Amino acid sequence: MSPGGAGCSAGLLLTVGWLLLAGLQCACGTNVTALQDPGLAHESESEGDNDEEAENDTEVAENEAPAEAAEEEDASNKTIVKEVEFGMCTVTCGVGIREVILTNGCPGGESKCIVRVEECRGPVDCGWGKPISESLESVRLACVHISPTNRFKYMWKVLRPDQQPIVLANDSAILEVHREMHPLAFECDTLDNSELVASIRFTIYTTNELQMRRSSRPDTDAVLVFVLTTGVIICIFVIFVLIFIIINWAAVKAFWGAKASMTEIHSEMSSMRYKDSTSLDQSPAEIPGHEEDALSEWNE
Repeated sequence: MSPGGAGCSAGLLLTVGWLLLAGLQCACGTNVTALQDPGLAHESESEGDNDEEAENDTEVAENEAPAEAAEEEDASNKTIVKEVEFGMCTVTCGVGIREVILTNGCPGGESKCIVRVEECRGPVDCGWGKPISESLESVRLACVHISPTNRFKYMWKVLRPDQQPIVLANDSAILEVHREMHPLAFECDTLDNSELVASIRFTIYTTNELQMRRSSRPDTDAVLVFVLTTGVIICIFVIFVLIFIIINWAAVKAFWGAKASMTEIHSEMSSMRYKDSTSLDQSPAEIPGHEEDALSEWNE
């Protein structure tokens, strides 16, 4: 081989060696980068997880704060003692309604508030009742009931002396009866689930008896009107007198003052007259005493 060919081959070898070294360095750099990337990714992922956990903790704290406040409000509401009282029943017998009143814990700071309306019951026997309407021909009777009327069952009976009552077919709360030649007595039982809650009786008079009762009833309307009219007139008179006294108070005061002074003068004059009369009564008795004293002095 010639010296020129040997130099060319040596240069080629050097060139190839440099290329190989450059390739190895590139490959090593790529591997290092590849080896370093998973660590960085892991660190970035851990940082992201930490941020998400912090955000979740903040949201949980924010959600827990209203929940705790709501629990505290519920606890405070539970601590409020609600006092309840019941109103008067609308009836004295049978079935009626009454109000349930809350005296503590009302909304809006009110002292009392109505919570609900509930049913109330009294004694079963309501005695003898009055018809809701009547005329010379017929009478309308009503059982003891509250709304809704179809809630109860009604049993109408005709009462007979010393006999069993006759149960009528009518089962409504209202019964219309025509007057007959003799008086009748009716009874109505109000039932709630086969339980007797009220019983009331009525007397139906004949037409002649009704007319006699109306004619024999005292005529109190005229007396009532007279009493009311007299009372109104007296009240008006008293009011006018008071107004006159208030307006003319100075004159009234002077009048009563003059009258009081005249009374005092008369009392003084009467007392002076009484003193004069007593002095006159005592003078004849005192004269003999003076004469005796004079005679005793003369004798001495």
